[in-house]
Amino acid sequence: SHRDDPREAIGRGNIPFIAALHGATLGGGLETACAAHVRVADETTFFGLPEGTRGIYIGGGGSVRIARVLGFSRMQDMMLTGRVLTPGEGERFGLIHYLVPKGQALAKAKELAARVCKNAPLANFAITNSLPRLQDMGYDDGLYFERMVGEYTRSPESIERLRQFLDKTAPRLKMPD
Repeated sequence: SHRDDPREAIGRGNIPFIAALHGATLGGGLETACAAHVRVADETTFFGLPEGTRGIYIGGGGSVRIARVLGFSRMQDMMLTGRVLTPGEGERFGLIHYLVPKGQALAKAKELAARVCKNAPLANFAITNSLPRLQDMGYDDGLYFERMVGEYTRSPESIERLRQFLDKTAPRLKMPD
């Protein structure tokens, strides 16, 4: 069953996953990368779905997972024609969130993981576990579920963090360098 697939545990589990990619990210590798919540690639990374050119159909949940990340039309193009995407195309098309120089993907992924670890655990749980499911719901059900998750994640820690925001003592967001 698909629920036994490790990619399902990555994509809809309790732990935020950040993928560090380099070189060939093809077929099952792209399926696994798209299960991660955040994807960092270095400039050596390229993306492909060679299944069509090999006479097979994609598996491992890729037809659902990759299509939701990339869009089914671009996915069809890659599968039908064997098109390979460059790192820049991967970033423009939403396959990756960060593009870094060669050899720096793992360091950037670790930096991002350290940031994620500073979040309230219940907030991370809601983001990784609930947000993907909301995409499967109708509009009204999604709003209802969002409110339920919001109430569920309210904790003494979140209340304190909101108080710091209101008191202007919380770290401020700023324009990236």
